[in-house]
Amino acid sequence: MNIRFALGGLALALTGCVTVGPDYLRPAAIAPVQYKEVKGWKLAAPRDDAPKGAWWRAFHDSELHRLEATVAVSNQTLKVDEANYRQALALISQARAGLFPTVNFDPSLTRSGPPAGDLLNAQVTGAWTLDVWGRVRRLIEQSGAAAQVSAADLANATLSAQSALALAYIQVRQADALYDLLGDTIKQYQRSLDIAQNQYNAGTTAKSDVITAQAQMLAAQASQINTEVARKQNEHAIAVLMGKPPSEVSVTHRGLAESVPHPPIALPSRLLERRPDIAAAERTMKEQNAAIGVAISAYYPDISLSGAFGYRGDPFIQQIAGANPVWSYALSIAQPLFNGGLTAAQVEAARAAYEASVATYRQTVLTAFQQVEDQLAAIKVYDREIKVQLEAVRIARQAVQIALNEYRAGTQTFTTVVTAEATLLQDEESLLATKAARLSAAVSLIVALGGGWDVVDLPRVAQDGPADAAPAP
Repeated sequence: MNIRFALGGLALALTGCVTVGPDYLRPAAIAPVQYKEVKGWKLAAPRDDAPKGAWWRAFHDSELHRLEATVAVSNQTLKVDEANYRQALALISQARAGLFPTVNFDPSLTRSGPPAGDLLNAQVTGAWTLDVWGRVRRLIEQSGAAAQVSAADLANATLSAQSALALAYIQVRQADALYDLLGDTIKQYQRSLDIAQNQYNAGTTAKSDVITAQAQMLAAQASQINTEVARKQNEHAIAVLMGKPPSEVSVTHRGLAESVPHPPIALPSRLLERRPDIAAAERTMKEQNAAIGVAISAYYPDISLSGAFGYRGDPFIQQIAGANPVWSYALSIAQPLFNGGLTAAQVEAARAAYEASVATYRQTVLTAFQQVEDQLAAIKVYDREIKVQLEAVRIARQAVQIALNEYRAGTQTFTTVVTAEATLLQDEESLLATKAARLSAAVSLIVALGGGWDVVDLPRVAQDGPADAAPAP
């Protein structure tokens, strides 16, 4: 083959490169114009200085911050996701290597008896499969999107672990608050027991009143001891989320926070860029779209160049050692003619996988909006419920005081006192549970809004640069 013809064919191949398969366009998602549950709820104004990564700072709890800061560093589950991300980055480099030729140097020296003599074969060989149809570029695009999926998965797993720790921390605080509440209740029951004992000593009441008061106080003491189960178990869960054994983590005793942060709510369309799980689903669509191009490229021929240059001969014959060069080059084309419909099936499977990823993306978006609406509704309802429960506790305390006064005066039985005190404890426990639920809903709302994450946090790993921006609403 004439060298000019080969070089001309190479130039034609390089200048005529195309990229087969569909270019990626983000499908539209089902996004509402506004949130249903925002109406009537007083929200904080959006702030540029709101916590971006350390979203838990909104609760203004120094110990929660101390615990949360360790999750992303030491949590073993997150280390798995982090290793998966590094593996995805390596696969990008692996795919990008297909754009370049491979060059090898494999010298050999063969010694044999006469008349053959010694033979030195020292050649540099190279091969290059031209990316004429864009198969390698689609592989790079696919690997880049896959790496961004891994990065988003890592962010989502981190957010989930941080959320789990915050919820466990609230459970610890709820157990502490319940312990303190039962401690105050035991003191109240002790006063009731003292009154019943004095009444019995004075001969104005029966021994059964004293026994009833003692039983009531012992039951409260047992309930107080029982709070340690939930506290210790949630404390252990916090330790594991931090990547530490339970013996190394202790949470100080403290009551439950009385107020919750109301994070600023942006337009629903911003949620598409704020949630790492949505970003992962969107990048998966791009990965599957690139896979279609990879499959389609199998319809086209592979064009390869190969060549060699070096020396072949007897290295001990000095007079010919420099005059025995060896060189070669070749251009080859491999065109598939028949494979039983394999390529068509692979293309169809790639298209089906892409369509599945589109449905998954849209369902992920819908689920995200549901989660935000759920927590907005929960916080609104809990706010109203707490107002009613505070009034119920206030009235129940009055009822206890009146019942005790009437019991002292001999105009009321001790059963009335016990009933009033039981009602008060039930109301106080319900109020405490609702406050804890409201705090948990606040955590879930912040997480549902993305926890300060943004799609711009995705690394620029693909050949075509950053993740495709979401269309403006």
